[in-house]
Amino acid sequence: MKIGVFGGTFDPPHIGHLILAEEAMAQLALERVLWVLTPLPPHKRNIKISPVQQRMSMVLLAIAGNAKFSLSRVDMDRPAPHFAADTMALLLEKLPKDEMVYIMGADSLNDLAAWHEPARFITLCHEIGVMKRHGENYDVESLETVFPSISRKLFFIDTPLIGISGSDIRNRVANDKNFRYFVPEKIYRFILDHKLYKV
Repeated sequence: MKIGVFGGTFDPPHIGHLILAEEAMAQLALERVLWVLTPLPPHKRNIKISPVQQRMSMVLLAIAGNAKFSLSRVDMDRPAPHFAADTMALLLEKLPKDEMVYIMGADSLNDLAAWHEPARFITLCHEIGVMKRHGENYDVESLETVFPSISRKLFFIDTPLIGISGSDIRNRVANDKNFRYFVPEKIYRFILDHKLYKV
């Protein structure tokens, strides 16, 4: 199978995540998308993150009803730090016959040289799906000088322009601003019921 690997803190998962996952599946001909919930991302050590069990509950609510979306515990079931190269290696150990397609944003592509073991990560990816955001630029030629032939693995995903982010939602909740239609209804109710993101 050709499987998408969609990693993130998902704090909270929102409409933009769902649209990206669906567009990646369609444009990259994926058969499944694994939502890889990262408990403690190495690049967000100084940011307050909701408890992993609450984020897991929200991801399950978000993907319910789509049989091609599933939650992966590959990062949840191992100690930190959670680097993408290790995540991909573990997934391939469990699913050695499948092709793993990592899904990332253009900002992550630009920062790839600073990742942990980036060359190993690229080798482990069958393909890399990159979401193009409005106003973001990427320099594939410069990447090629560091990672020869990486362009053969890069596939760009066209997505609708949706200016939604987890940090914006958290700020809206904290400041009693509207956020209802930024997230699925069940997640909206979950955030209210559990009083998430209140300072």
